[in-house]
Amino acid sequence: MADDLSTLDGIIGALYDSISGPAGVERDARRFRSLFLEEGARLIRTTLGEGGAAFPAVMGVDEYLSAAGEYFRSHGFYEREIARRVERFGHVTHALSTYESRRDEADPEPFSRGVNSIQLFHDGRRYRVVTIFWDAERPDNPIPAEYLPR
Repeated sequence: MADDLSTLDGIIGALYDSISGPAGVERDARRFRSLFLEEGARLIRTTLGEGGAAFPAVMGVDEYLSAAGEYFRSHGFYEREIARRVERFGHVTHALSTYESRRDEADPEPFSRGVNSIQLFHDGRRYRVVTIFWDAERPDNPIPAEYLPR
């Protein structure tokens, strides 16, 4: 688990790995929680409401685990990073992480793609996720070329 925390590649890889797996298999909630600030971390999904109006669905870590756990009981879900852009200043790191989601690892095409905006704090030894804010690709919201693999 130390590799999950000490490098940017490690913590972002652990984020995707900890939510990925076949239907009906319980995800490692302890590992997932260990990636975040102990207090105040947020996961924010962009959601489209009636008439296409966008709004943020804000969750704490445990709220996310509960909601995602319901989905994972009946759906396979494998998410992986396909591109990343990073900016750093002091102890603050911001990663724009483009992802693809599949229902099975062997699926030839993803059922969804999008971009995670991940804010992380580095205390000099390890990273902690502060916020993940994401939006999915849609016909009216294509992923810009600069956020795709080169």
